[in-house]
Amino acid sequence: MRRTLPGRTDHVVVVGAGLAGLSAALHLLGAGRRVTVVERGALPGGRAGLLRLGGYRVDTGPTVLTMPHLADEAFAAVGDSLRRRVELVPLHPAYRACFADGGTLDVHTDADAMTAEVERFAGPGEAAGYRRLRAWLERLHRAQMRRFIDANFDSPLNLLNADLARLAALGGFGRLDARIGHFLKDERLRRVFTFQSLYAGVPPARALAAYAVIAYMDTVAGVYFPRGGMHALPRAMADAAADAGAELRHGEEVVRLERSGGRITAVVTDRDRVPCDAVVLTPDLPVAYRLLGRRPRRPLRLRHSPSAVVLHAGTDRTWPQLAHHTISFGAAWHSTFAELTRTGRLMTDPSLLITRPTATDPSLAPPGRQLHYILAPCPNTDIGPDAAAWGELGPRYRRALLRELERRGLAGIEAAVEEESLVTPATWQAEGHAAGTPFSAAHTFAQTGPFRPRNLVRGTENAVLAGCGTTPGVGVPTVLLSGKLAALRITGPPRPASARSRTSPAPAKETS
Repeated sequence: MRRTLPGRTDHVVVVGAGLAGLSAALHLLGAGRRVTVVERGALPGGRAGLLRLGGYRVDTGPTVLTMPHLADEAFAAVGDSLRRRVELVPLHPAYRACFADGGTLDVHTDADAMTAEVERFAGPGEAAGYRRLRAWLERLHRAQMRRFIDANFDSPLNLLNADLARLAALGGFGRLDARIGHFLKDERLRRVFTFQSLYAGVPPARALAAYAVIAYMDTVAGVYFPRGGMHALPRAMADAAADAGAELRHGEEVVRLERSGGRITAVVTDRDRVPCDAVVLTPDLPVAYRLLGRRPRRPLRLRHSPSAVVLHAGTDRTWPQLAHHTISFGAAWHSTFAELTRTGRLMTDPSLLITRPTATDPSLAPPGRQLHYILAPCPNTDIGPDAAAWGELGPRYRRALLRELERRGLAGIEAAVEEESLVTPATWQAEGHAAGTPFSAAHTFAQTGPFRPRNLVRGTENAVLAGCGTTPGVGVPTVLLSGKLAALRITGPPRPASARSRTSPAPAKETS
């Protein structure tokens, strides 16, 4: 039994209508709480927001959706379903990987299709290794999900369970790069199953092998795209919450929390005062701690993940080599991670994520036009250029990225851009993200599981944190879980009931 908030929790104010806040709201509504959601933006979504550029509709946050059943759990809490609200399109391939030597690999989530593709790309020995890797990833996921990812922690002692032994036996506490190398010898293939650790903020050579669970989500469980864009997910969650009785207040910024002793009694916005019995805080940690007026004591300063420069570009054409998601790897690999996490330099030989959502949903752009999202990982502002430097550096780096893409085969891309928006670490920092990164605290061993900033707040009886800075961490699936785990701190575990079984999560609607 994990700790829950003491005292009355009838009316809960959720600060932030991002994926974490909306997940918390739906789970709280399902448990019978009255919920008010306060969001500073004009729309729900938080980091998963929407930007209109001329006739283009641009997702401002994550572009990869995996594990949609976790979103469906939130809908199911109020007797609703993801499939009723959102049309999900499974992506085939999930990714296209393009390498500096000219080779390309389509990453399929179907085992037989991927085995054939790996054999074409690297031979039968590597195809057999992929089959063994896939089986290992499935076992790794089973060992971690219930006790380590979808779990609240009160102390490191909560780690002591049978799944810990299973995880250790699977090699989960070794190094990611070495463990993947146990199955695959081709260095290019190893990249496909280890690059995900970058978003956890740790190079593959130093990341725990347990973080291969992110590769499971991408390469085994499947990658999806909501028709209408990724913003369709938080929009649908907000609609479901409103239909279940939540009050959603957009365009209001929380300026302070009123207290009586150790309890928060009201959330004060720039427009109103909202009395409450409990609060869920989803802003990034520095903002949440400032509102609380205190921060937890930690023996070591928090380390943050690398950041990213993102160029949203509406163009008058596209390039046939681009899938919905394309990873363009540079020749460099280990030195790239050193630049991003140690020396603080911009990548000298960048690896880039290029997303073309109009490959799946042409309605996101005007007729005959295409939308491209170019993401270049970069150092955060703790170790790299500070926010002020990006004012001049941003436009120069944009030109450098477009020239690099031209060199890699996207001929004429700079001339093709009609509408654009450039996002840099300065943008993220202005939005309240620590160290100018949307990926929050890195998943080092000392910042993972029970060692990650907790979702309970010492010195405040009735506040819970949610979002990527707290349990369980960074990424759409884990952020959705953080909202659920925050709700469980308020409501306690769900009571068994026949009504709950009737609203158990249903698979998301998929179309080819």
